[in-house]
Amino acid sequence: MESNQMNARRFPPGKWLAALGLALTLGAAAASHARAEGAQYFPLQSYRVGPYAAGGSGFFGGFIDYMKLINARDGGVNGVKLVWKECETEYVVEKGVECYERLKNSGPNGAPTAATNPLSVGIAYATIDRSTADKIPLITINHGRTDSTDGAVFPYIFPLQLNPYSEVSAIVNYIGQRSGGLANLKGKKIVVLYHGSPYGRETIPVVDLLAKKYGFDVTQIEVPHPGNEQGSQWLKIRQINPDWVILRGWGVMNPVALKTAQKVGYPVDHIIGNIWSNSEEDVRPAGDAAKGFISITTHPSGTDYPVLQAISQYVIKPGNGDLKDPARFGTVYYNLGVVNGILNVEAVRVAQQKFGNKPLTGEQVRWGFEHLNLDDARLRQLGALGLVQPLKLSCADHEGGGAVRFQQWDGRQWRVISDWVQADRALLRPIIEKSAQSYAKEKGITPRDCSKDL
Repeated sequence: MESNQMNARRFPPGKWLAALGLALTLGAAAASHARAEGAQYFPLQSYRVGPYAAGGSGFFGGFIDYMKLINARDGGVNGVKLVWKECETEYVVEKGVECYERLKNSGPNGAPTAATNPLSVGIAYATIDRSTADKIPLITINHGRTDSTDGAVFPYIFPLQLNPYSEVSAIVNYIGQRSGGLANLKGKKIVVLYHGSPYGRETIPVVDLLAKKYGFDVTQIEVPHPGNEQGSQWLKIRQINPDWVILRGWGVMNPVALKTAQKVGYPVDHIIGNIWSNSEEDVRPAGDAAKGFISITTHPSGTDYPVLQAISQYVIKPGNGDLKDPARFGTVYYNLGVVNGILNVEAVRVAQQKFGNKPLTGEQVRWGFEHLNLDDARLRQLGALGLVQPLKLSCADHEGGGAVRFQQWDGRQWRVISDWVQADRALLRPIIEKSAQSYAKEKGITPRDCSKDL
């Protein structure tokens, strides 16, 4: 009581409240500092508005919710909490570069940057040199520059799971299976309808190579960004009357393609969507026109996997989920974000085994990515068996997978209709290395000797 009276004399009512407010502010700042101590930072060049908002909001929602799970359930990665900041790019390259520069060294209280994950081919291309110079891994899961698979030339770029060449090679192999063997592709007609962007054009030469190898006729048709108008393209497709159409779309282009195909009378069950034409947001807006549509996937949708159930328990149910629409939990884009989270976090965990259980530099996390080895046993421990394909990376191989499954939309949900179909990586590797060597010569890069990698 006496001390309270002394405090009252020292701090009259107005000053007492001000002092209390200052104390609370300083206490909160100290608590925030304590939480950020020992943190690992992920800058997020996200996009939640614009024509590709469905992909961005789903992907970054899943990625963030997985990091929240690791913090809430595990207390971080071996005690190292995960922190992140977002910067809205609207999927615009210039904004993506601005966000990269703004975020790259802005981890709370100096928390080091682990990796960037822009989920944009254009932004990735524009930041390759910057990421390499800054020694920050650039993750382009299921997309990106194909020759960055060669880690000897691209030490900091990781097209995890599936590069664009593997994607179309696996699709051609599947069409071969459906035709009774690759030899039966001879004389068949295939159209590739692609998004008018660096991402869309990436596979033009390898499709031409596959056509030459297997003897099928190929026509490649561009759809200008964002893809709202496709009437002339589909009239041309109807005139060609191909056996199959490979849809390499993105965003609004995909449902428009399905609806326009229905208008011209092309059978939807002979359209195969690529990895960015495979989500619920691609088919639901097309309504009945999408029923029977086939696409590839590196991961299924659904919430039955233990890791998704853990996110539900520790993040969603307590009201901390990142998705605005809870119905999107377990959808294709969301689950891809979870997969991406698993791969990023596991790279940190692997790197900690070498460098210690502490916040790591981008250079150290790069080592972790190059030594990822997710076999069935580890995937089972992570609660992700069946959600993530077995993946083994190295200095030379920054893709590590190259396999896909095929799924078909039944009007309500995706149903997996194939086993894993592997790309022809032996055919593709010399092409990748040749392209990487050309890039190295152009940029004056001396490739690493991966035989000396430890």
